Amino acid sequence: MSENPYSCLPSKSFWRTAVSDAEKPVPASIYHQKWAISPTENVATAGSCFAQHIGRQMKASGFTIMDVEPAPAKLPTELHMKFGYSIYSARYGNIYTVRQMLQLAEEAFGDRETSSEVWQKGDRYVDPLRPTIEPDGLPSPQAVLAHRARHLERVRQMLLDMDLFIFTMGLTETWIDTRNGTVLPVCPGTVAGEFDETRYVFKNFTFREILKDLEKLRTMLQGKREGKPLRFLLTISPVPLTATATGGNVQVSTVYSKSVLRAVAGEFSDTFEDVDYFPSYEIITSPWSGECFYQSNMRSVSEAGVANVMRTFMNAHGPADSSEKPIEAQPATTKTDTETHIEEDADMMVKCDEELLDAFAVTAK
Repeated sequence: MSENPYSCLPSKSFWRTAVSDAEKPVPASIYHQKWAISPTENVATAGSCFAQHIGRQMKASGFTIMDVEPAPAKLPTELHMKFGYSIYSARYGNIYTVRQMLQLAEEAFGDRETSSEVWQKGDRYVDPLRPTIEPDGLPSPQAVLAHRARHLERVRQMLLDMDLFIFTMGLTETWIDTRNGTVLPVCPGTVAGEFDETRYVFKNFTFREILKDLEKLRTMLQGKREGKPLRFLLTISPVPLTATATGGNVQVSTVYSKSVLRAVAGEFSDTFEDVDYFPSYEIITSPWSGECFYQSNMRSVSEAGVANVMRTFMNAHGPADSSEKPIEAQPATTKTDTETHIEEDADMMVKCDEELLDAFAVTAK
């Protein structure tokens, strides 16, 4: 047999040896990090709800996960998530799109006018850009704006002090306020506020738009930090869309959205040495997962799925504390009633605003 470009490729380059005949449930060759993460680095996390797993596991393994808006000392730990604490490195809630993250950074640095919009929720008020961090709302619009001003101060400090930014991209679909171009985390009228079709428009971001936003965010942060090094680690949430506003089938829209995000992440990572990509999306959605890396709703990632994502990540990047043992693989087997209960409990720990859309599926025709 003659020599050809495929003759000397490693086993990870071929489907049979890398997937069908590889060790299960996740082949070790699926991820090789560009660079190591030091336990002394300031790591900031943000993005879609699946990002919460990475930050939680890294913190437990001894890495320095930033928390610039810690919970009040007297707030019970079991209430932290309800009020938006201890989820990400700042109290911004879920950030589903790159444009939303870019606009937050611009606001924090004063390059974008601070949002003065307030949504009403019964006789209380919420921040449209963080609509679920105060589940009962605040007593006045002034209180909302004061909370937002303080939040932006802390986000600015985080962006200046972080050494590594882990961002999980979740969606391409969003809603935009046409008056000022503000991207919203949820559609008005679903959590709070009122939907006005003359003011709010649906937007499905394209590959070029998302890539441009990422490059703009990177360039902006480099300028603000005056040469202080910053690295990015991108992931794609494997959680399908709860609903789509495209008018098409939600499964088709999910594949489109995740495909665009994956293509953007690949392009961004291939272009810059200070950007790496971790394949959480591929681990959960690839053939070896079967039906066991998702829960029965075929959307929420199961305990076994999360464990295998984090095992792959931590076995490459840590654990920072050498006394910690590497995370063991979780077999993809049929779930028992006990395991299902555990998975449901674990899923409740991940706060996801988008899932609130499920309530509207009941009445949908």
